[in-house]
Amino acid sequence: MPDATAPVAAPIKETKAQKSERLKLLKNPWESWDEVRGYAREGRDSVAPEWSNLYFKWWGVYTQGDGLGVTGGVGGEGKATEYFMMRIGLPNGILTSAQTRVIADLTKKYARNLSDITTRQNIQLHWLTISALVEVTDALTAVGLSPKGACGDVVRNVTGCPLAGIDGHEMIDGSPLALEIAQKLTANPEFYNLPRKFKITVTGCPLWCSYPEINDVALTAIKRVVNGVEEIGYTLRVGGGLSTEPHIAVRIPAFIPQDKAYDAVVAVVRIFKAQDELRQSRTAARIKYLFMKHGWTAESMLEAIEAQLGYKLDPSPLEADVVPDDVYRDHIGITPQSQTGLSAVGASVMGGRLSGDQLHQLADLADKYGDGSLRATIAQNILLTNIKNENVHALIADLNAMDLRVEVSPFWRGAIACTGTEFCKLAIAETKAFSKWLTEEMEGRMPGFDQQIKLHVTGCTNSCGQSWIADIGLEGKKIKKDGKLVDAFYFCVGGAVGKYAKPARQIGYRAAATDCPEAIERLLKGYLAVRTPGEDLRAYFNRTSDEELRAQLNGAPVTPVERDMPPAGGRHVADA
Repeated sequence: MPDATAPVAAPIKETKAQKSERLKLLKNPWESWDEVRGYAREGRDSVAPEWSNLYFKWWGVYTQGDGLGVTGGVGGEGKATEYFMMRIGLPNGILTSAQTRVIADLTKKYARNLSDITTRQNIQLHWLTISALVEVTDALTAVGLSPKGACGDVVRNVTGCPLAGIDGHEMIDGSPLALEIAQKLTANPEFYNLPRKFKITVTGCPLWCSYPEINDVALTAIKRVVNGVEEIGYTLRVGGGLSTEPHIAVRIPAFIPQDKAYDAVVAVVRIFKAQDELRQSRTAARIKYLFMKHGWTAESMLEAIEAQLGYKLDPSPLEADVVPDDVYRDHIGITPQSQTGLSAVGASVMGGRLSGDQLHQLADLADKYGDGSLRATIAQNILLTNIKNENVHALIADLNAMDLRVEVSPFWRGAIACTGTEFCKLAIAETKAFSKWLTEEMEGRMPGFDQQIKLHVTGCTNSCGQSWIADIGLEGKKIKKDGKLVDAFYFCVGGAVGKYAKPARQIGYRAAATDCPEAIERLLKGYLAVRTPGEDLRAYFNRTSDEELRAQLNGAPVTPVERDMPPAGGRHVADA
């Protein structure tokens, strides 16, 4: 008989990564939706913790925070409510008016008339009950849409140029490839268990408007001439990403023929899936860490890809790329299409937020002035395409009446905001309303400002608002002001993509939310006072020291402060 007096061994405590990996091996959530139908019948309290904390993500679902963000919880994560957020995947951002009306109806019926366009061309809904999750999913499925793969350790929504197939300047229409990747990899049982999320973009746009620099895998169009014959294919980038540790994607020195592009993408996904070392920590599980921490290079990644493919790829030197300058990539405004007599009209949506009523209006306008085609963008905006040229100005007037602006100030155009404490359990500061208020303040303070400015607001250090690639990136935090704990923001400056791609600098300055407009006004007036002919903000920030920039923001020299450490909790990347 066992010795009753012998000490009992303490249970081994799992790390978050170990628990996630164990649960992922137990179940493919895509094959288990009937369990959620059961929860819907039995009520919110019946939902198993592993669904709330993990499996729901495979269906584009997160639990919704209580409005206090991380400060209202424990262990680096805020409290969850009875409600859920659901993200609707829109590969390449493509929508029809009929699909838009369905989303509008769902928004009004289940989501308190509120929807958000995200920085991956998704639309997300909040305030969904457990029963609404099933009803919304069924309604989306009926019109060819799905939340599957919009979250989770899977291939995420595949992004692309919102003008794909209609822009006369594009080298190639990348949308068929983007749609193929999305169709074949979303809900594919081979790829339900990746170490972490995996973001893919495909674009033939010369502006690189889908931000290939910050995707796990990116294909951008390139031309080459072989034996006097021009060929268009793709270049491949791997390992881009932001979050708490930004990394610009590494260009792989190979030419990818169009008919091999899908296979090349799948090869990288398989390489990622096989890296057990990336499964040891949830905070270091992205493919970028192969380059950042595990010694991989562009050449070793190419060798691994070719081993997966079973053949060699032709070399493609870096200088063969035509990398875009630091230019607007949002396609806001009027763009003449390659189809005669038609144009695309891009409207700027503040913070990506649209009511169900606005979605209905957009669907009606797409039918009235075009052929019912709409496209969401990674800049949280909306495009209506195939608009007859004679209808363009009438459409713009109707959009303006909805406060969806086609002609906008640089501040409005460059505004990006993540979900913030309104719904996110990891956020520290409110973002959507603040971003709109900040934009309007800057428009009033500097009505003649004439430079492109990306002014991105993110609720914490996870950079869902893409603060790392902004001219001015604001990271949410809390500070004491007049004896009260208030929303505040830590400033990063000089982030860029394209020819001068690099993460923004941490300059050691923070300010209460209410003090940000005045600080930014001082900074921008300092730039205007000393800029050289043709010097943009990026170049000015690049040549100006942290000390000078802090003094401009503060109005006087000030001691630098440290940037906050990342939250200790999970990674609820609400807009990624």
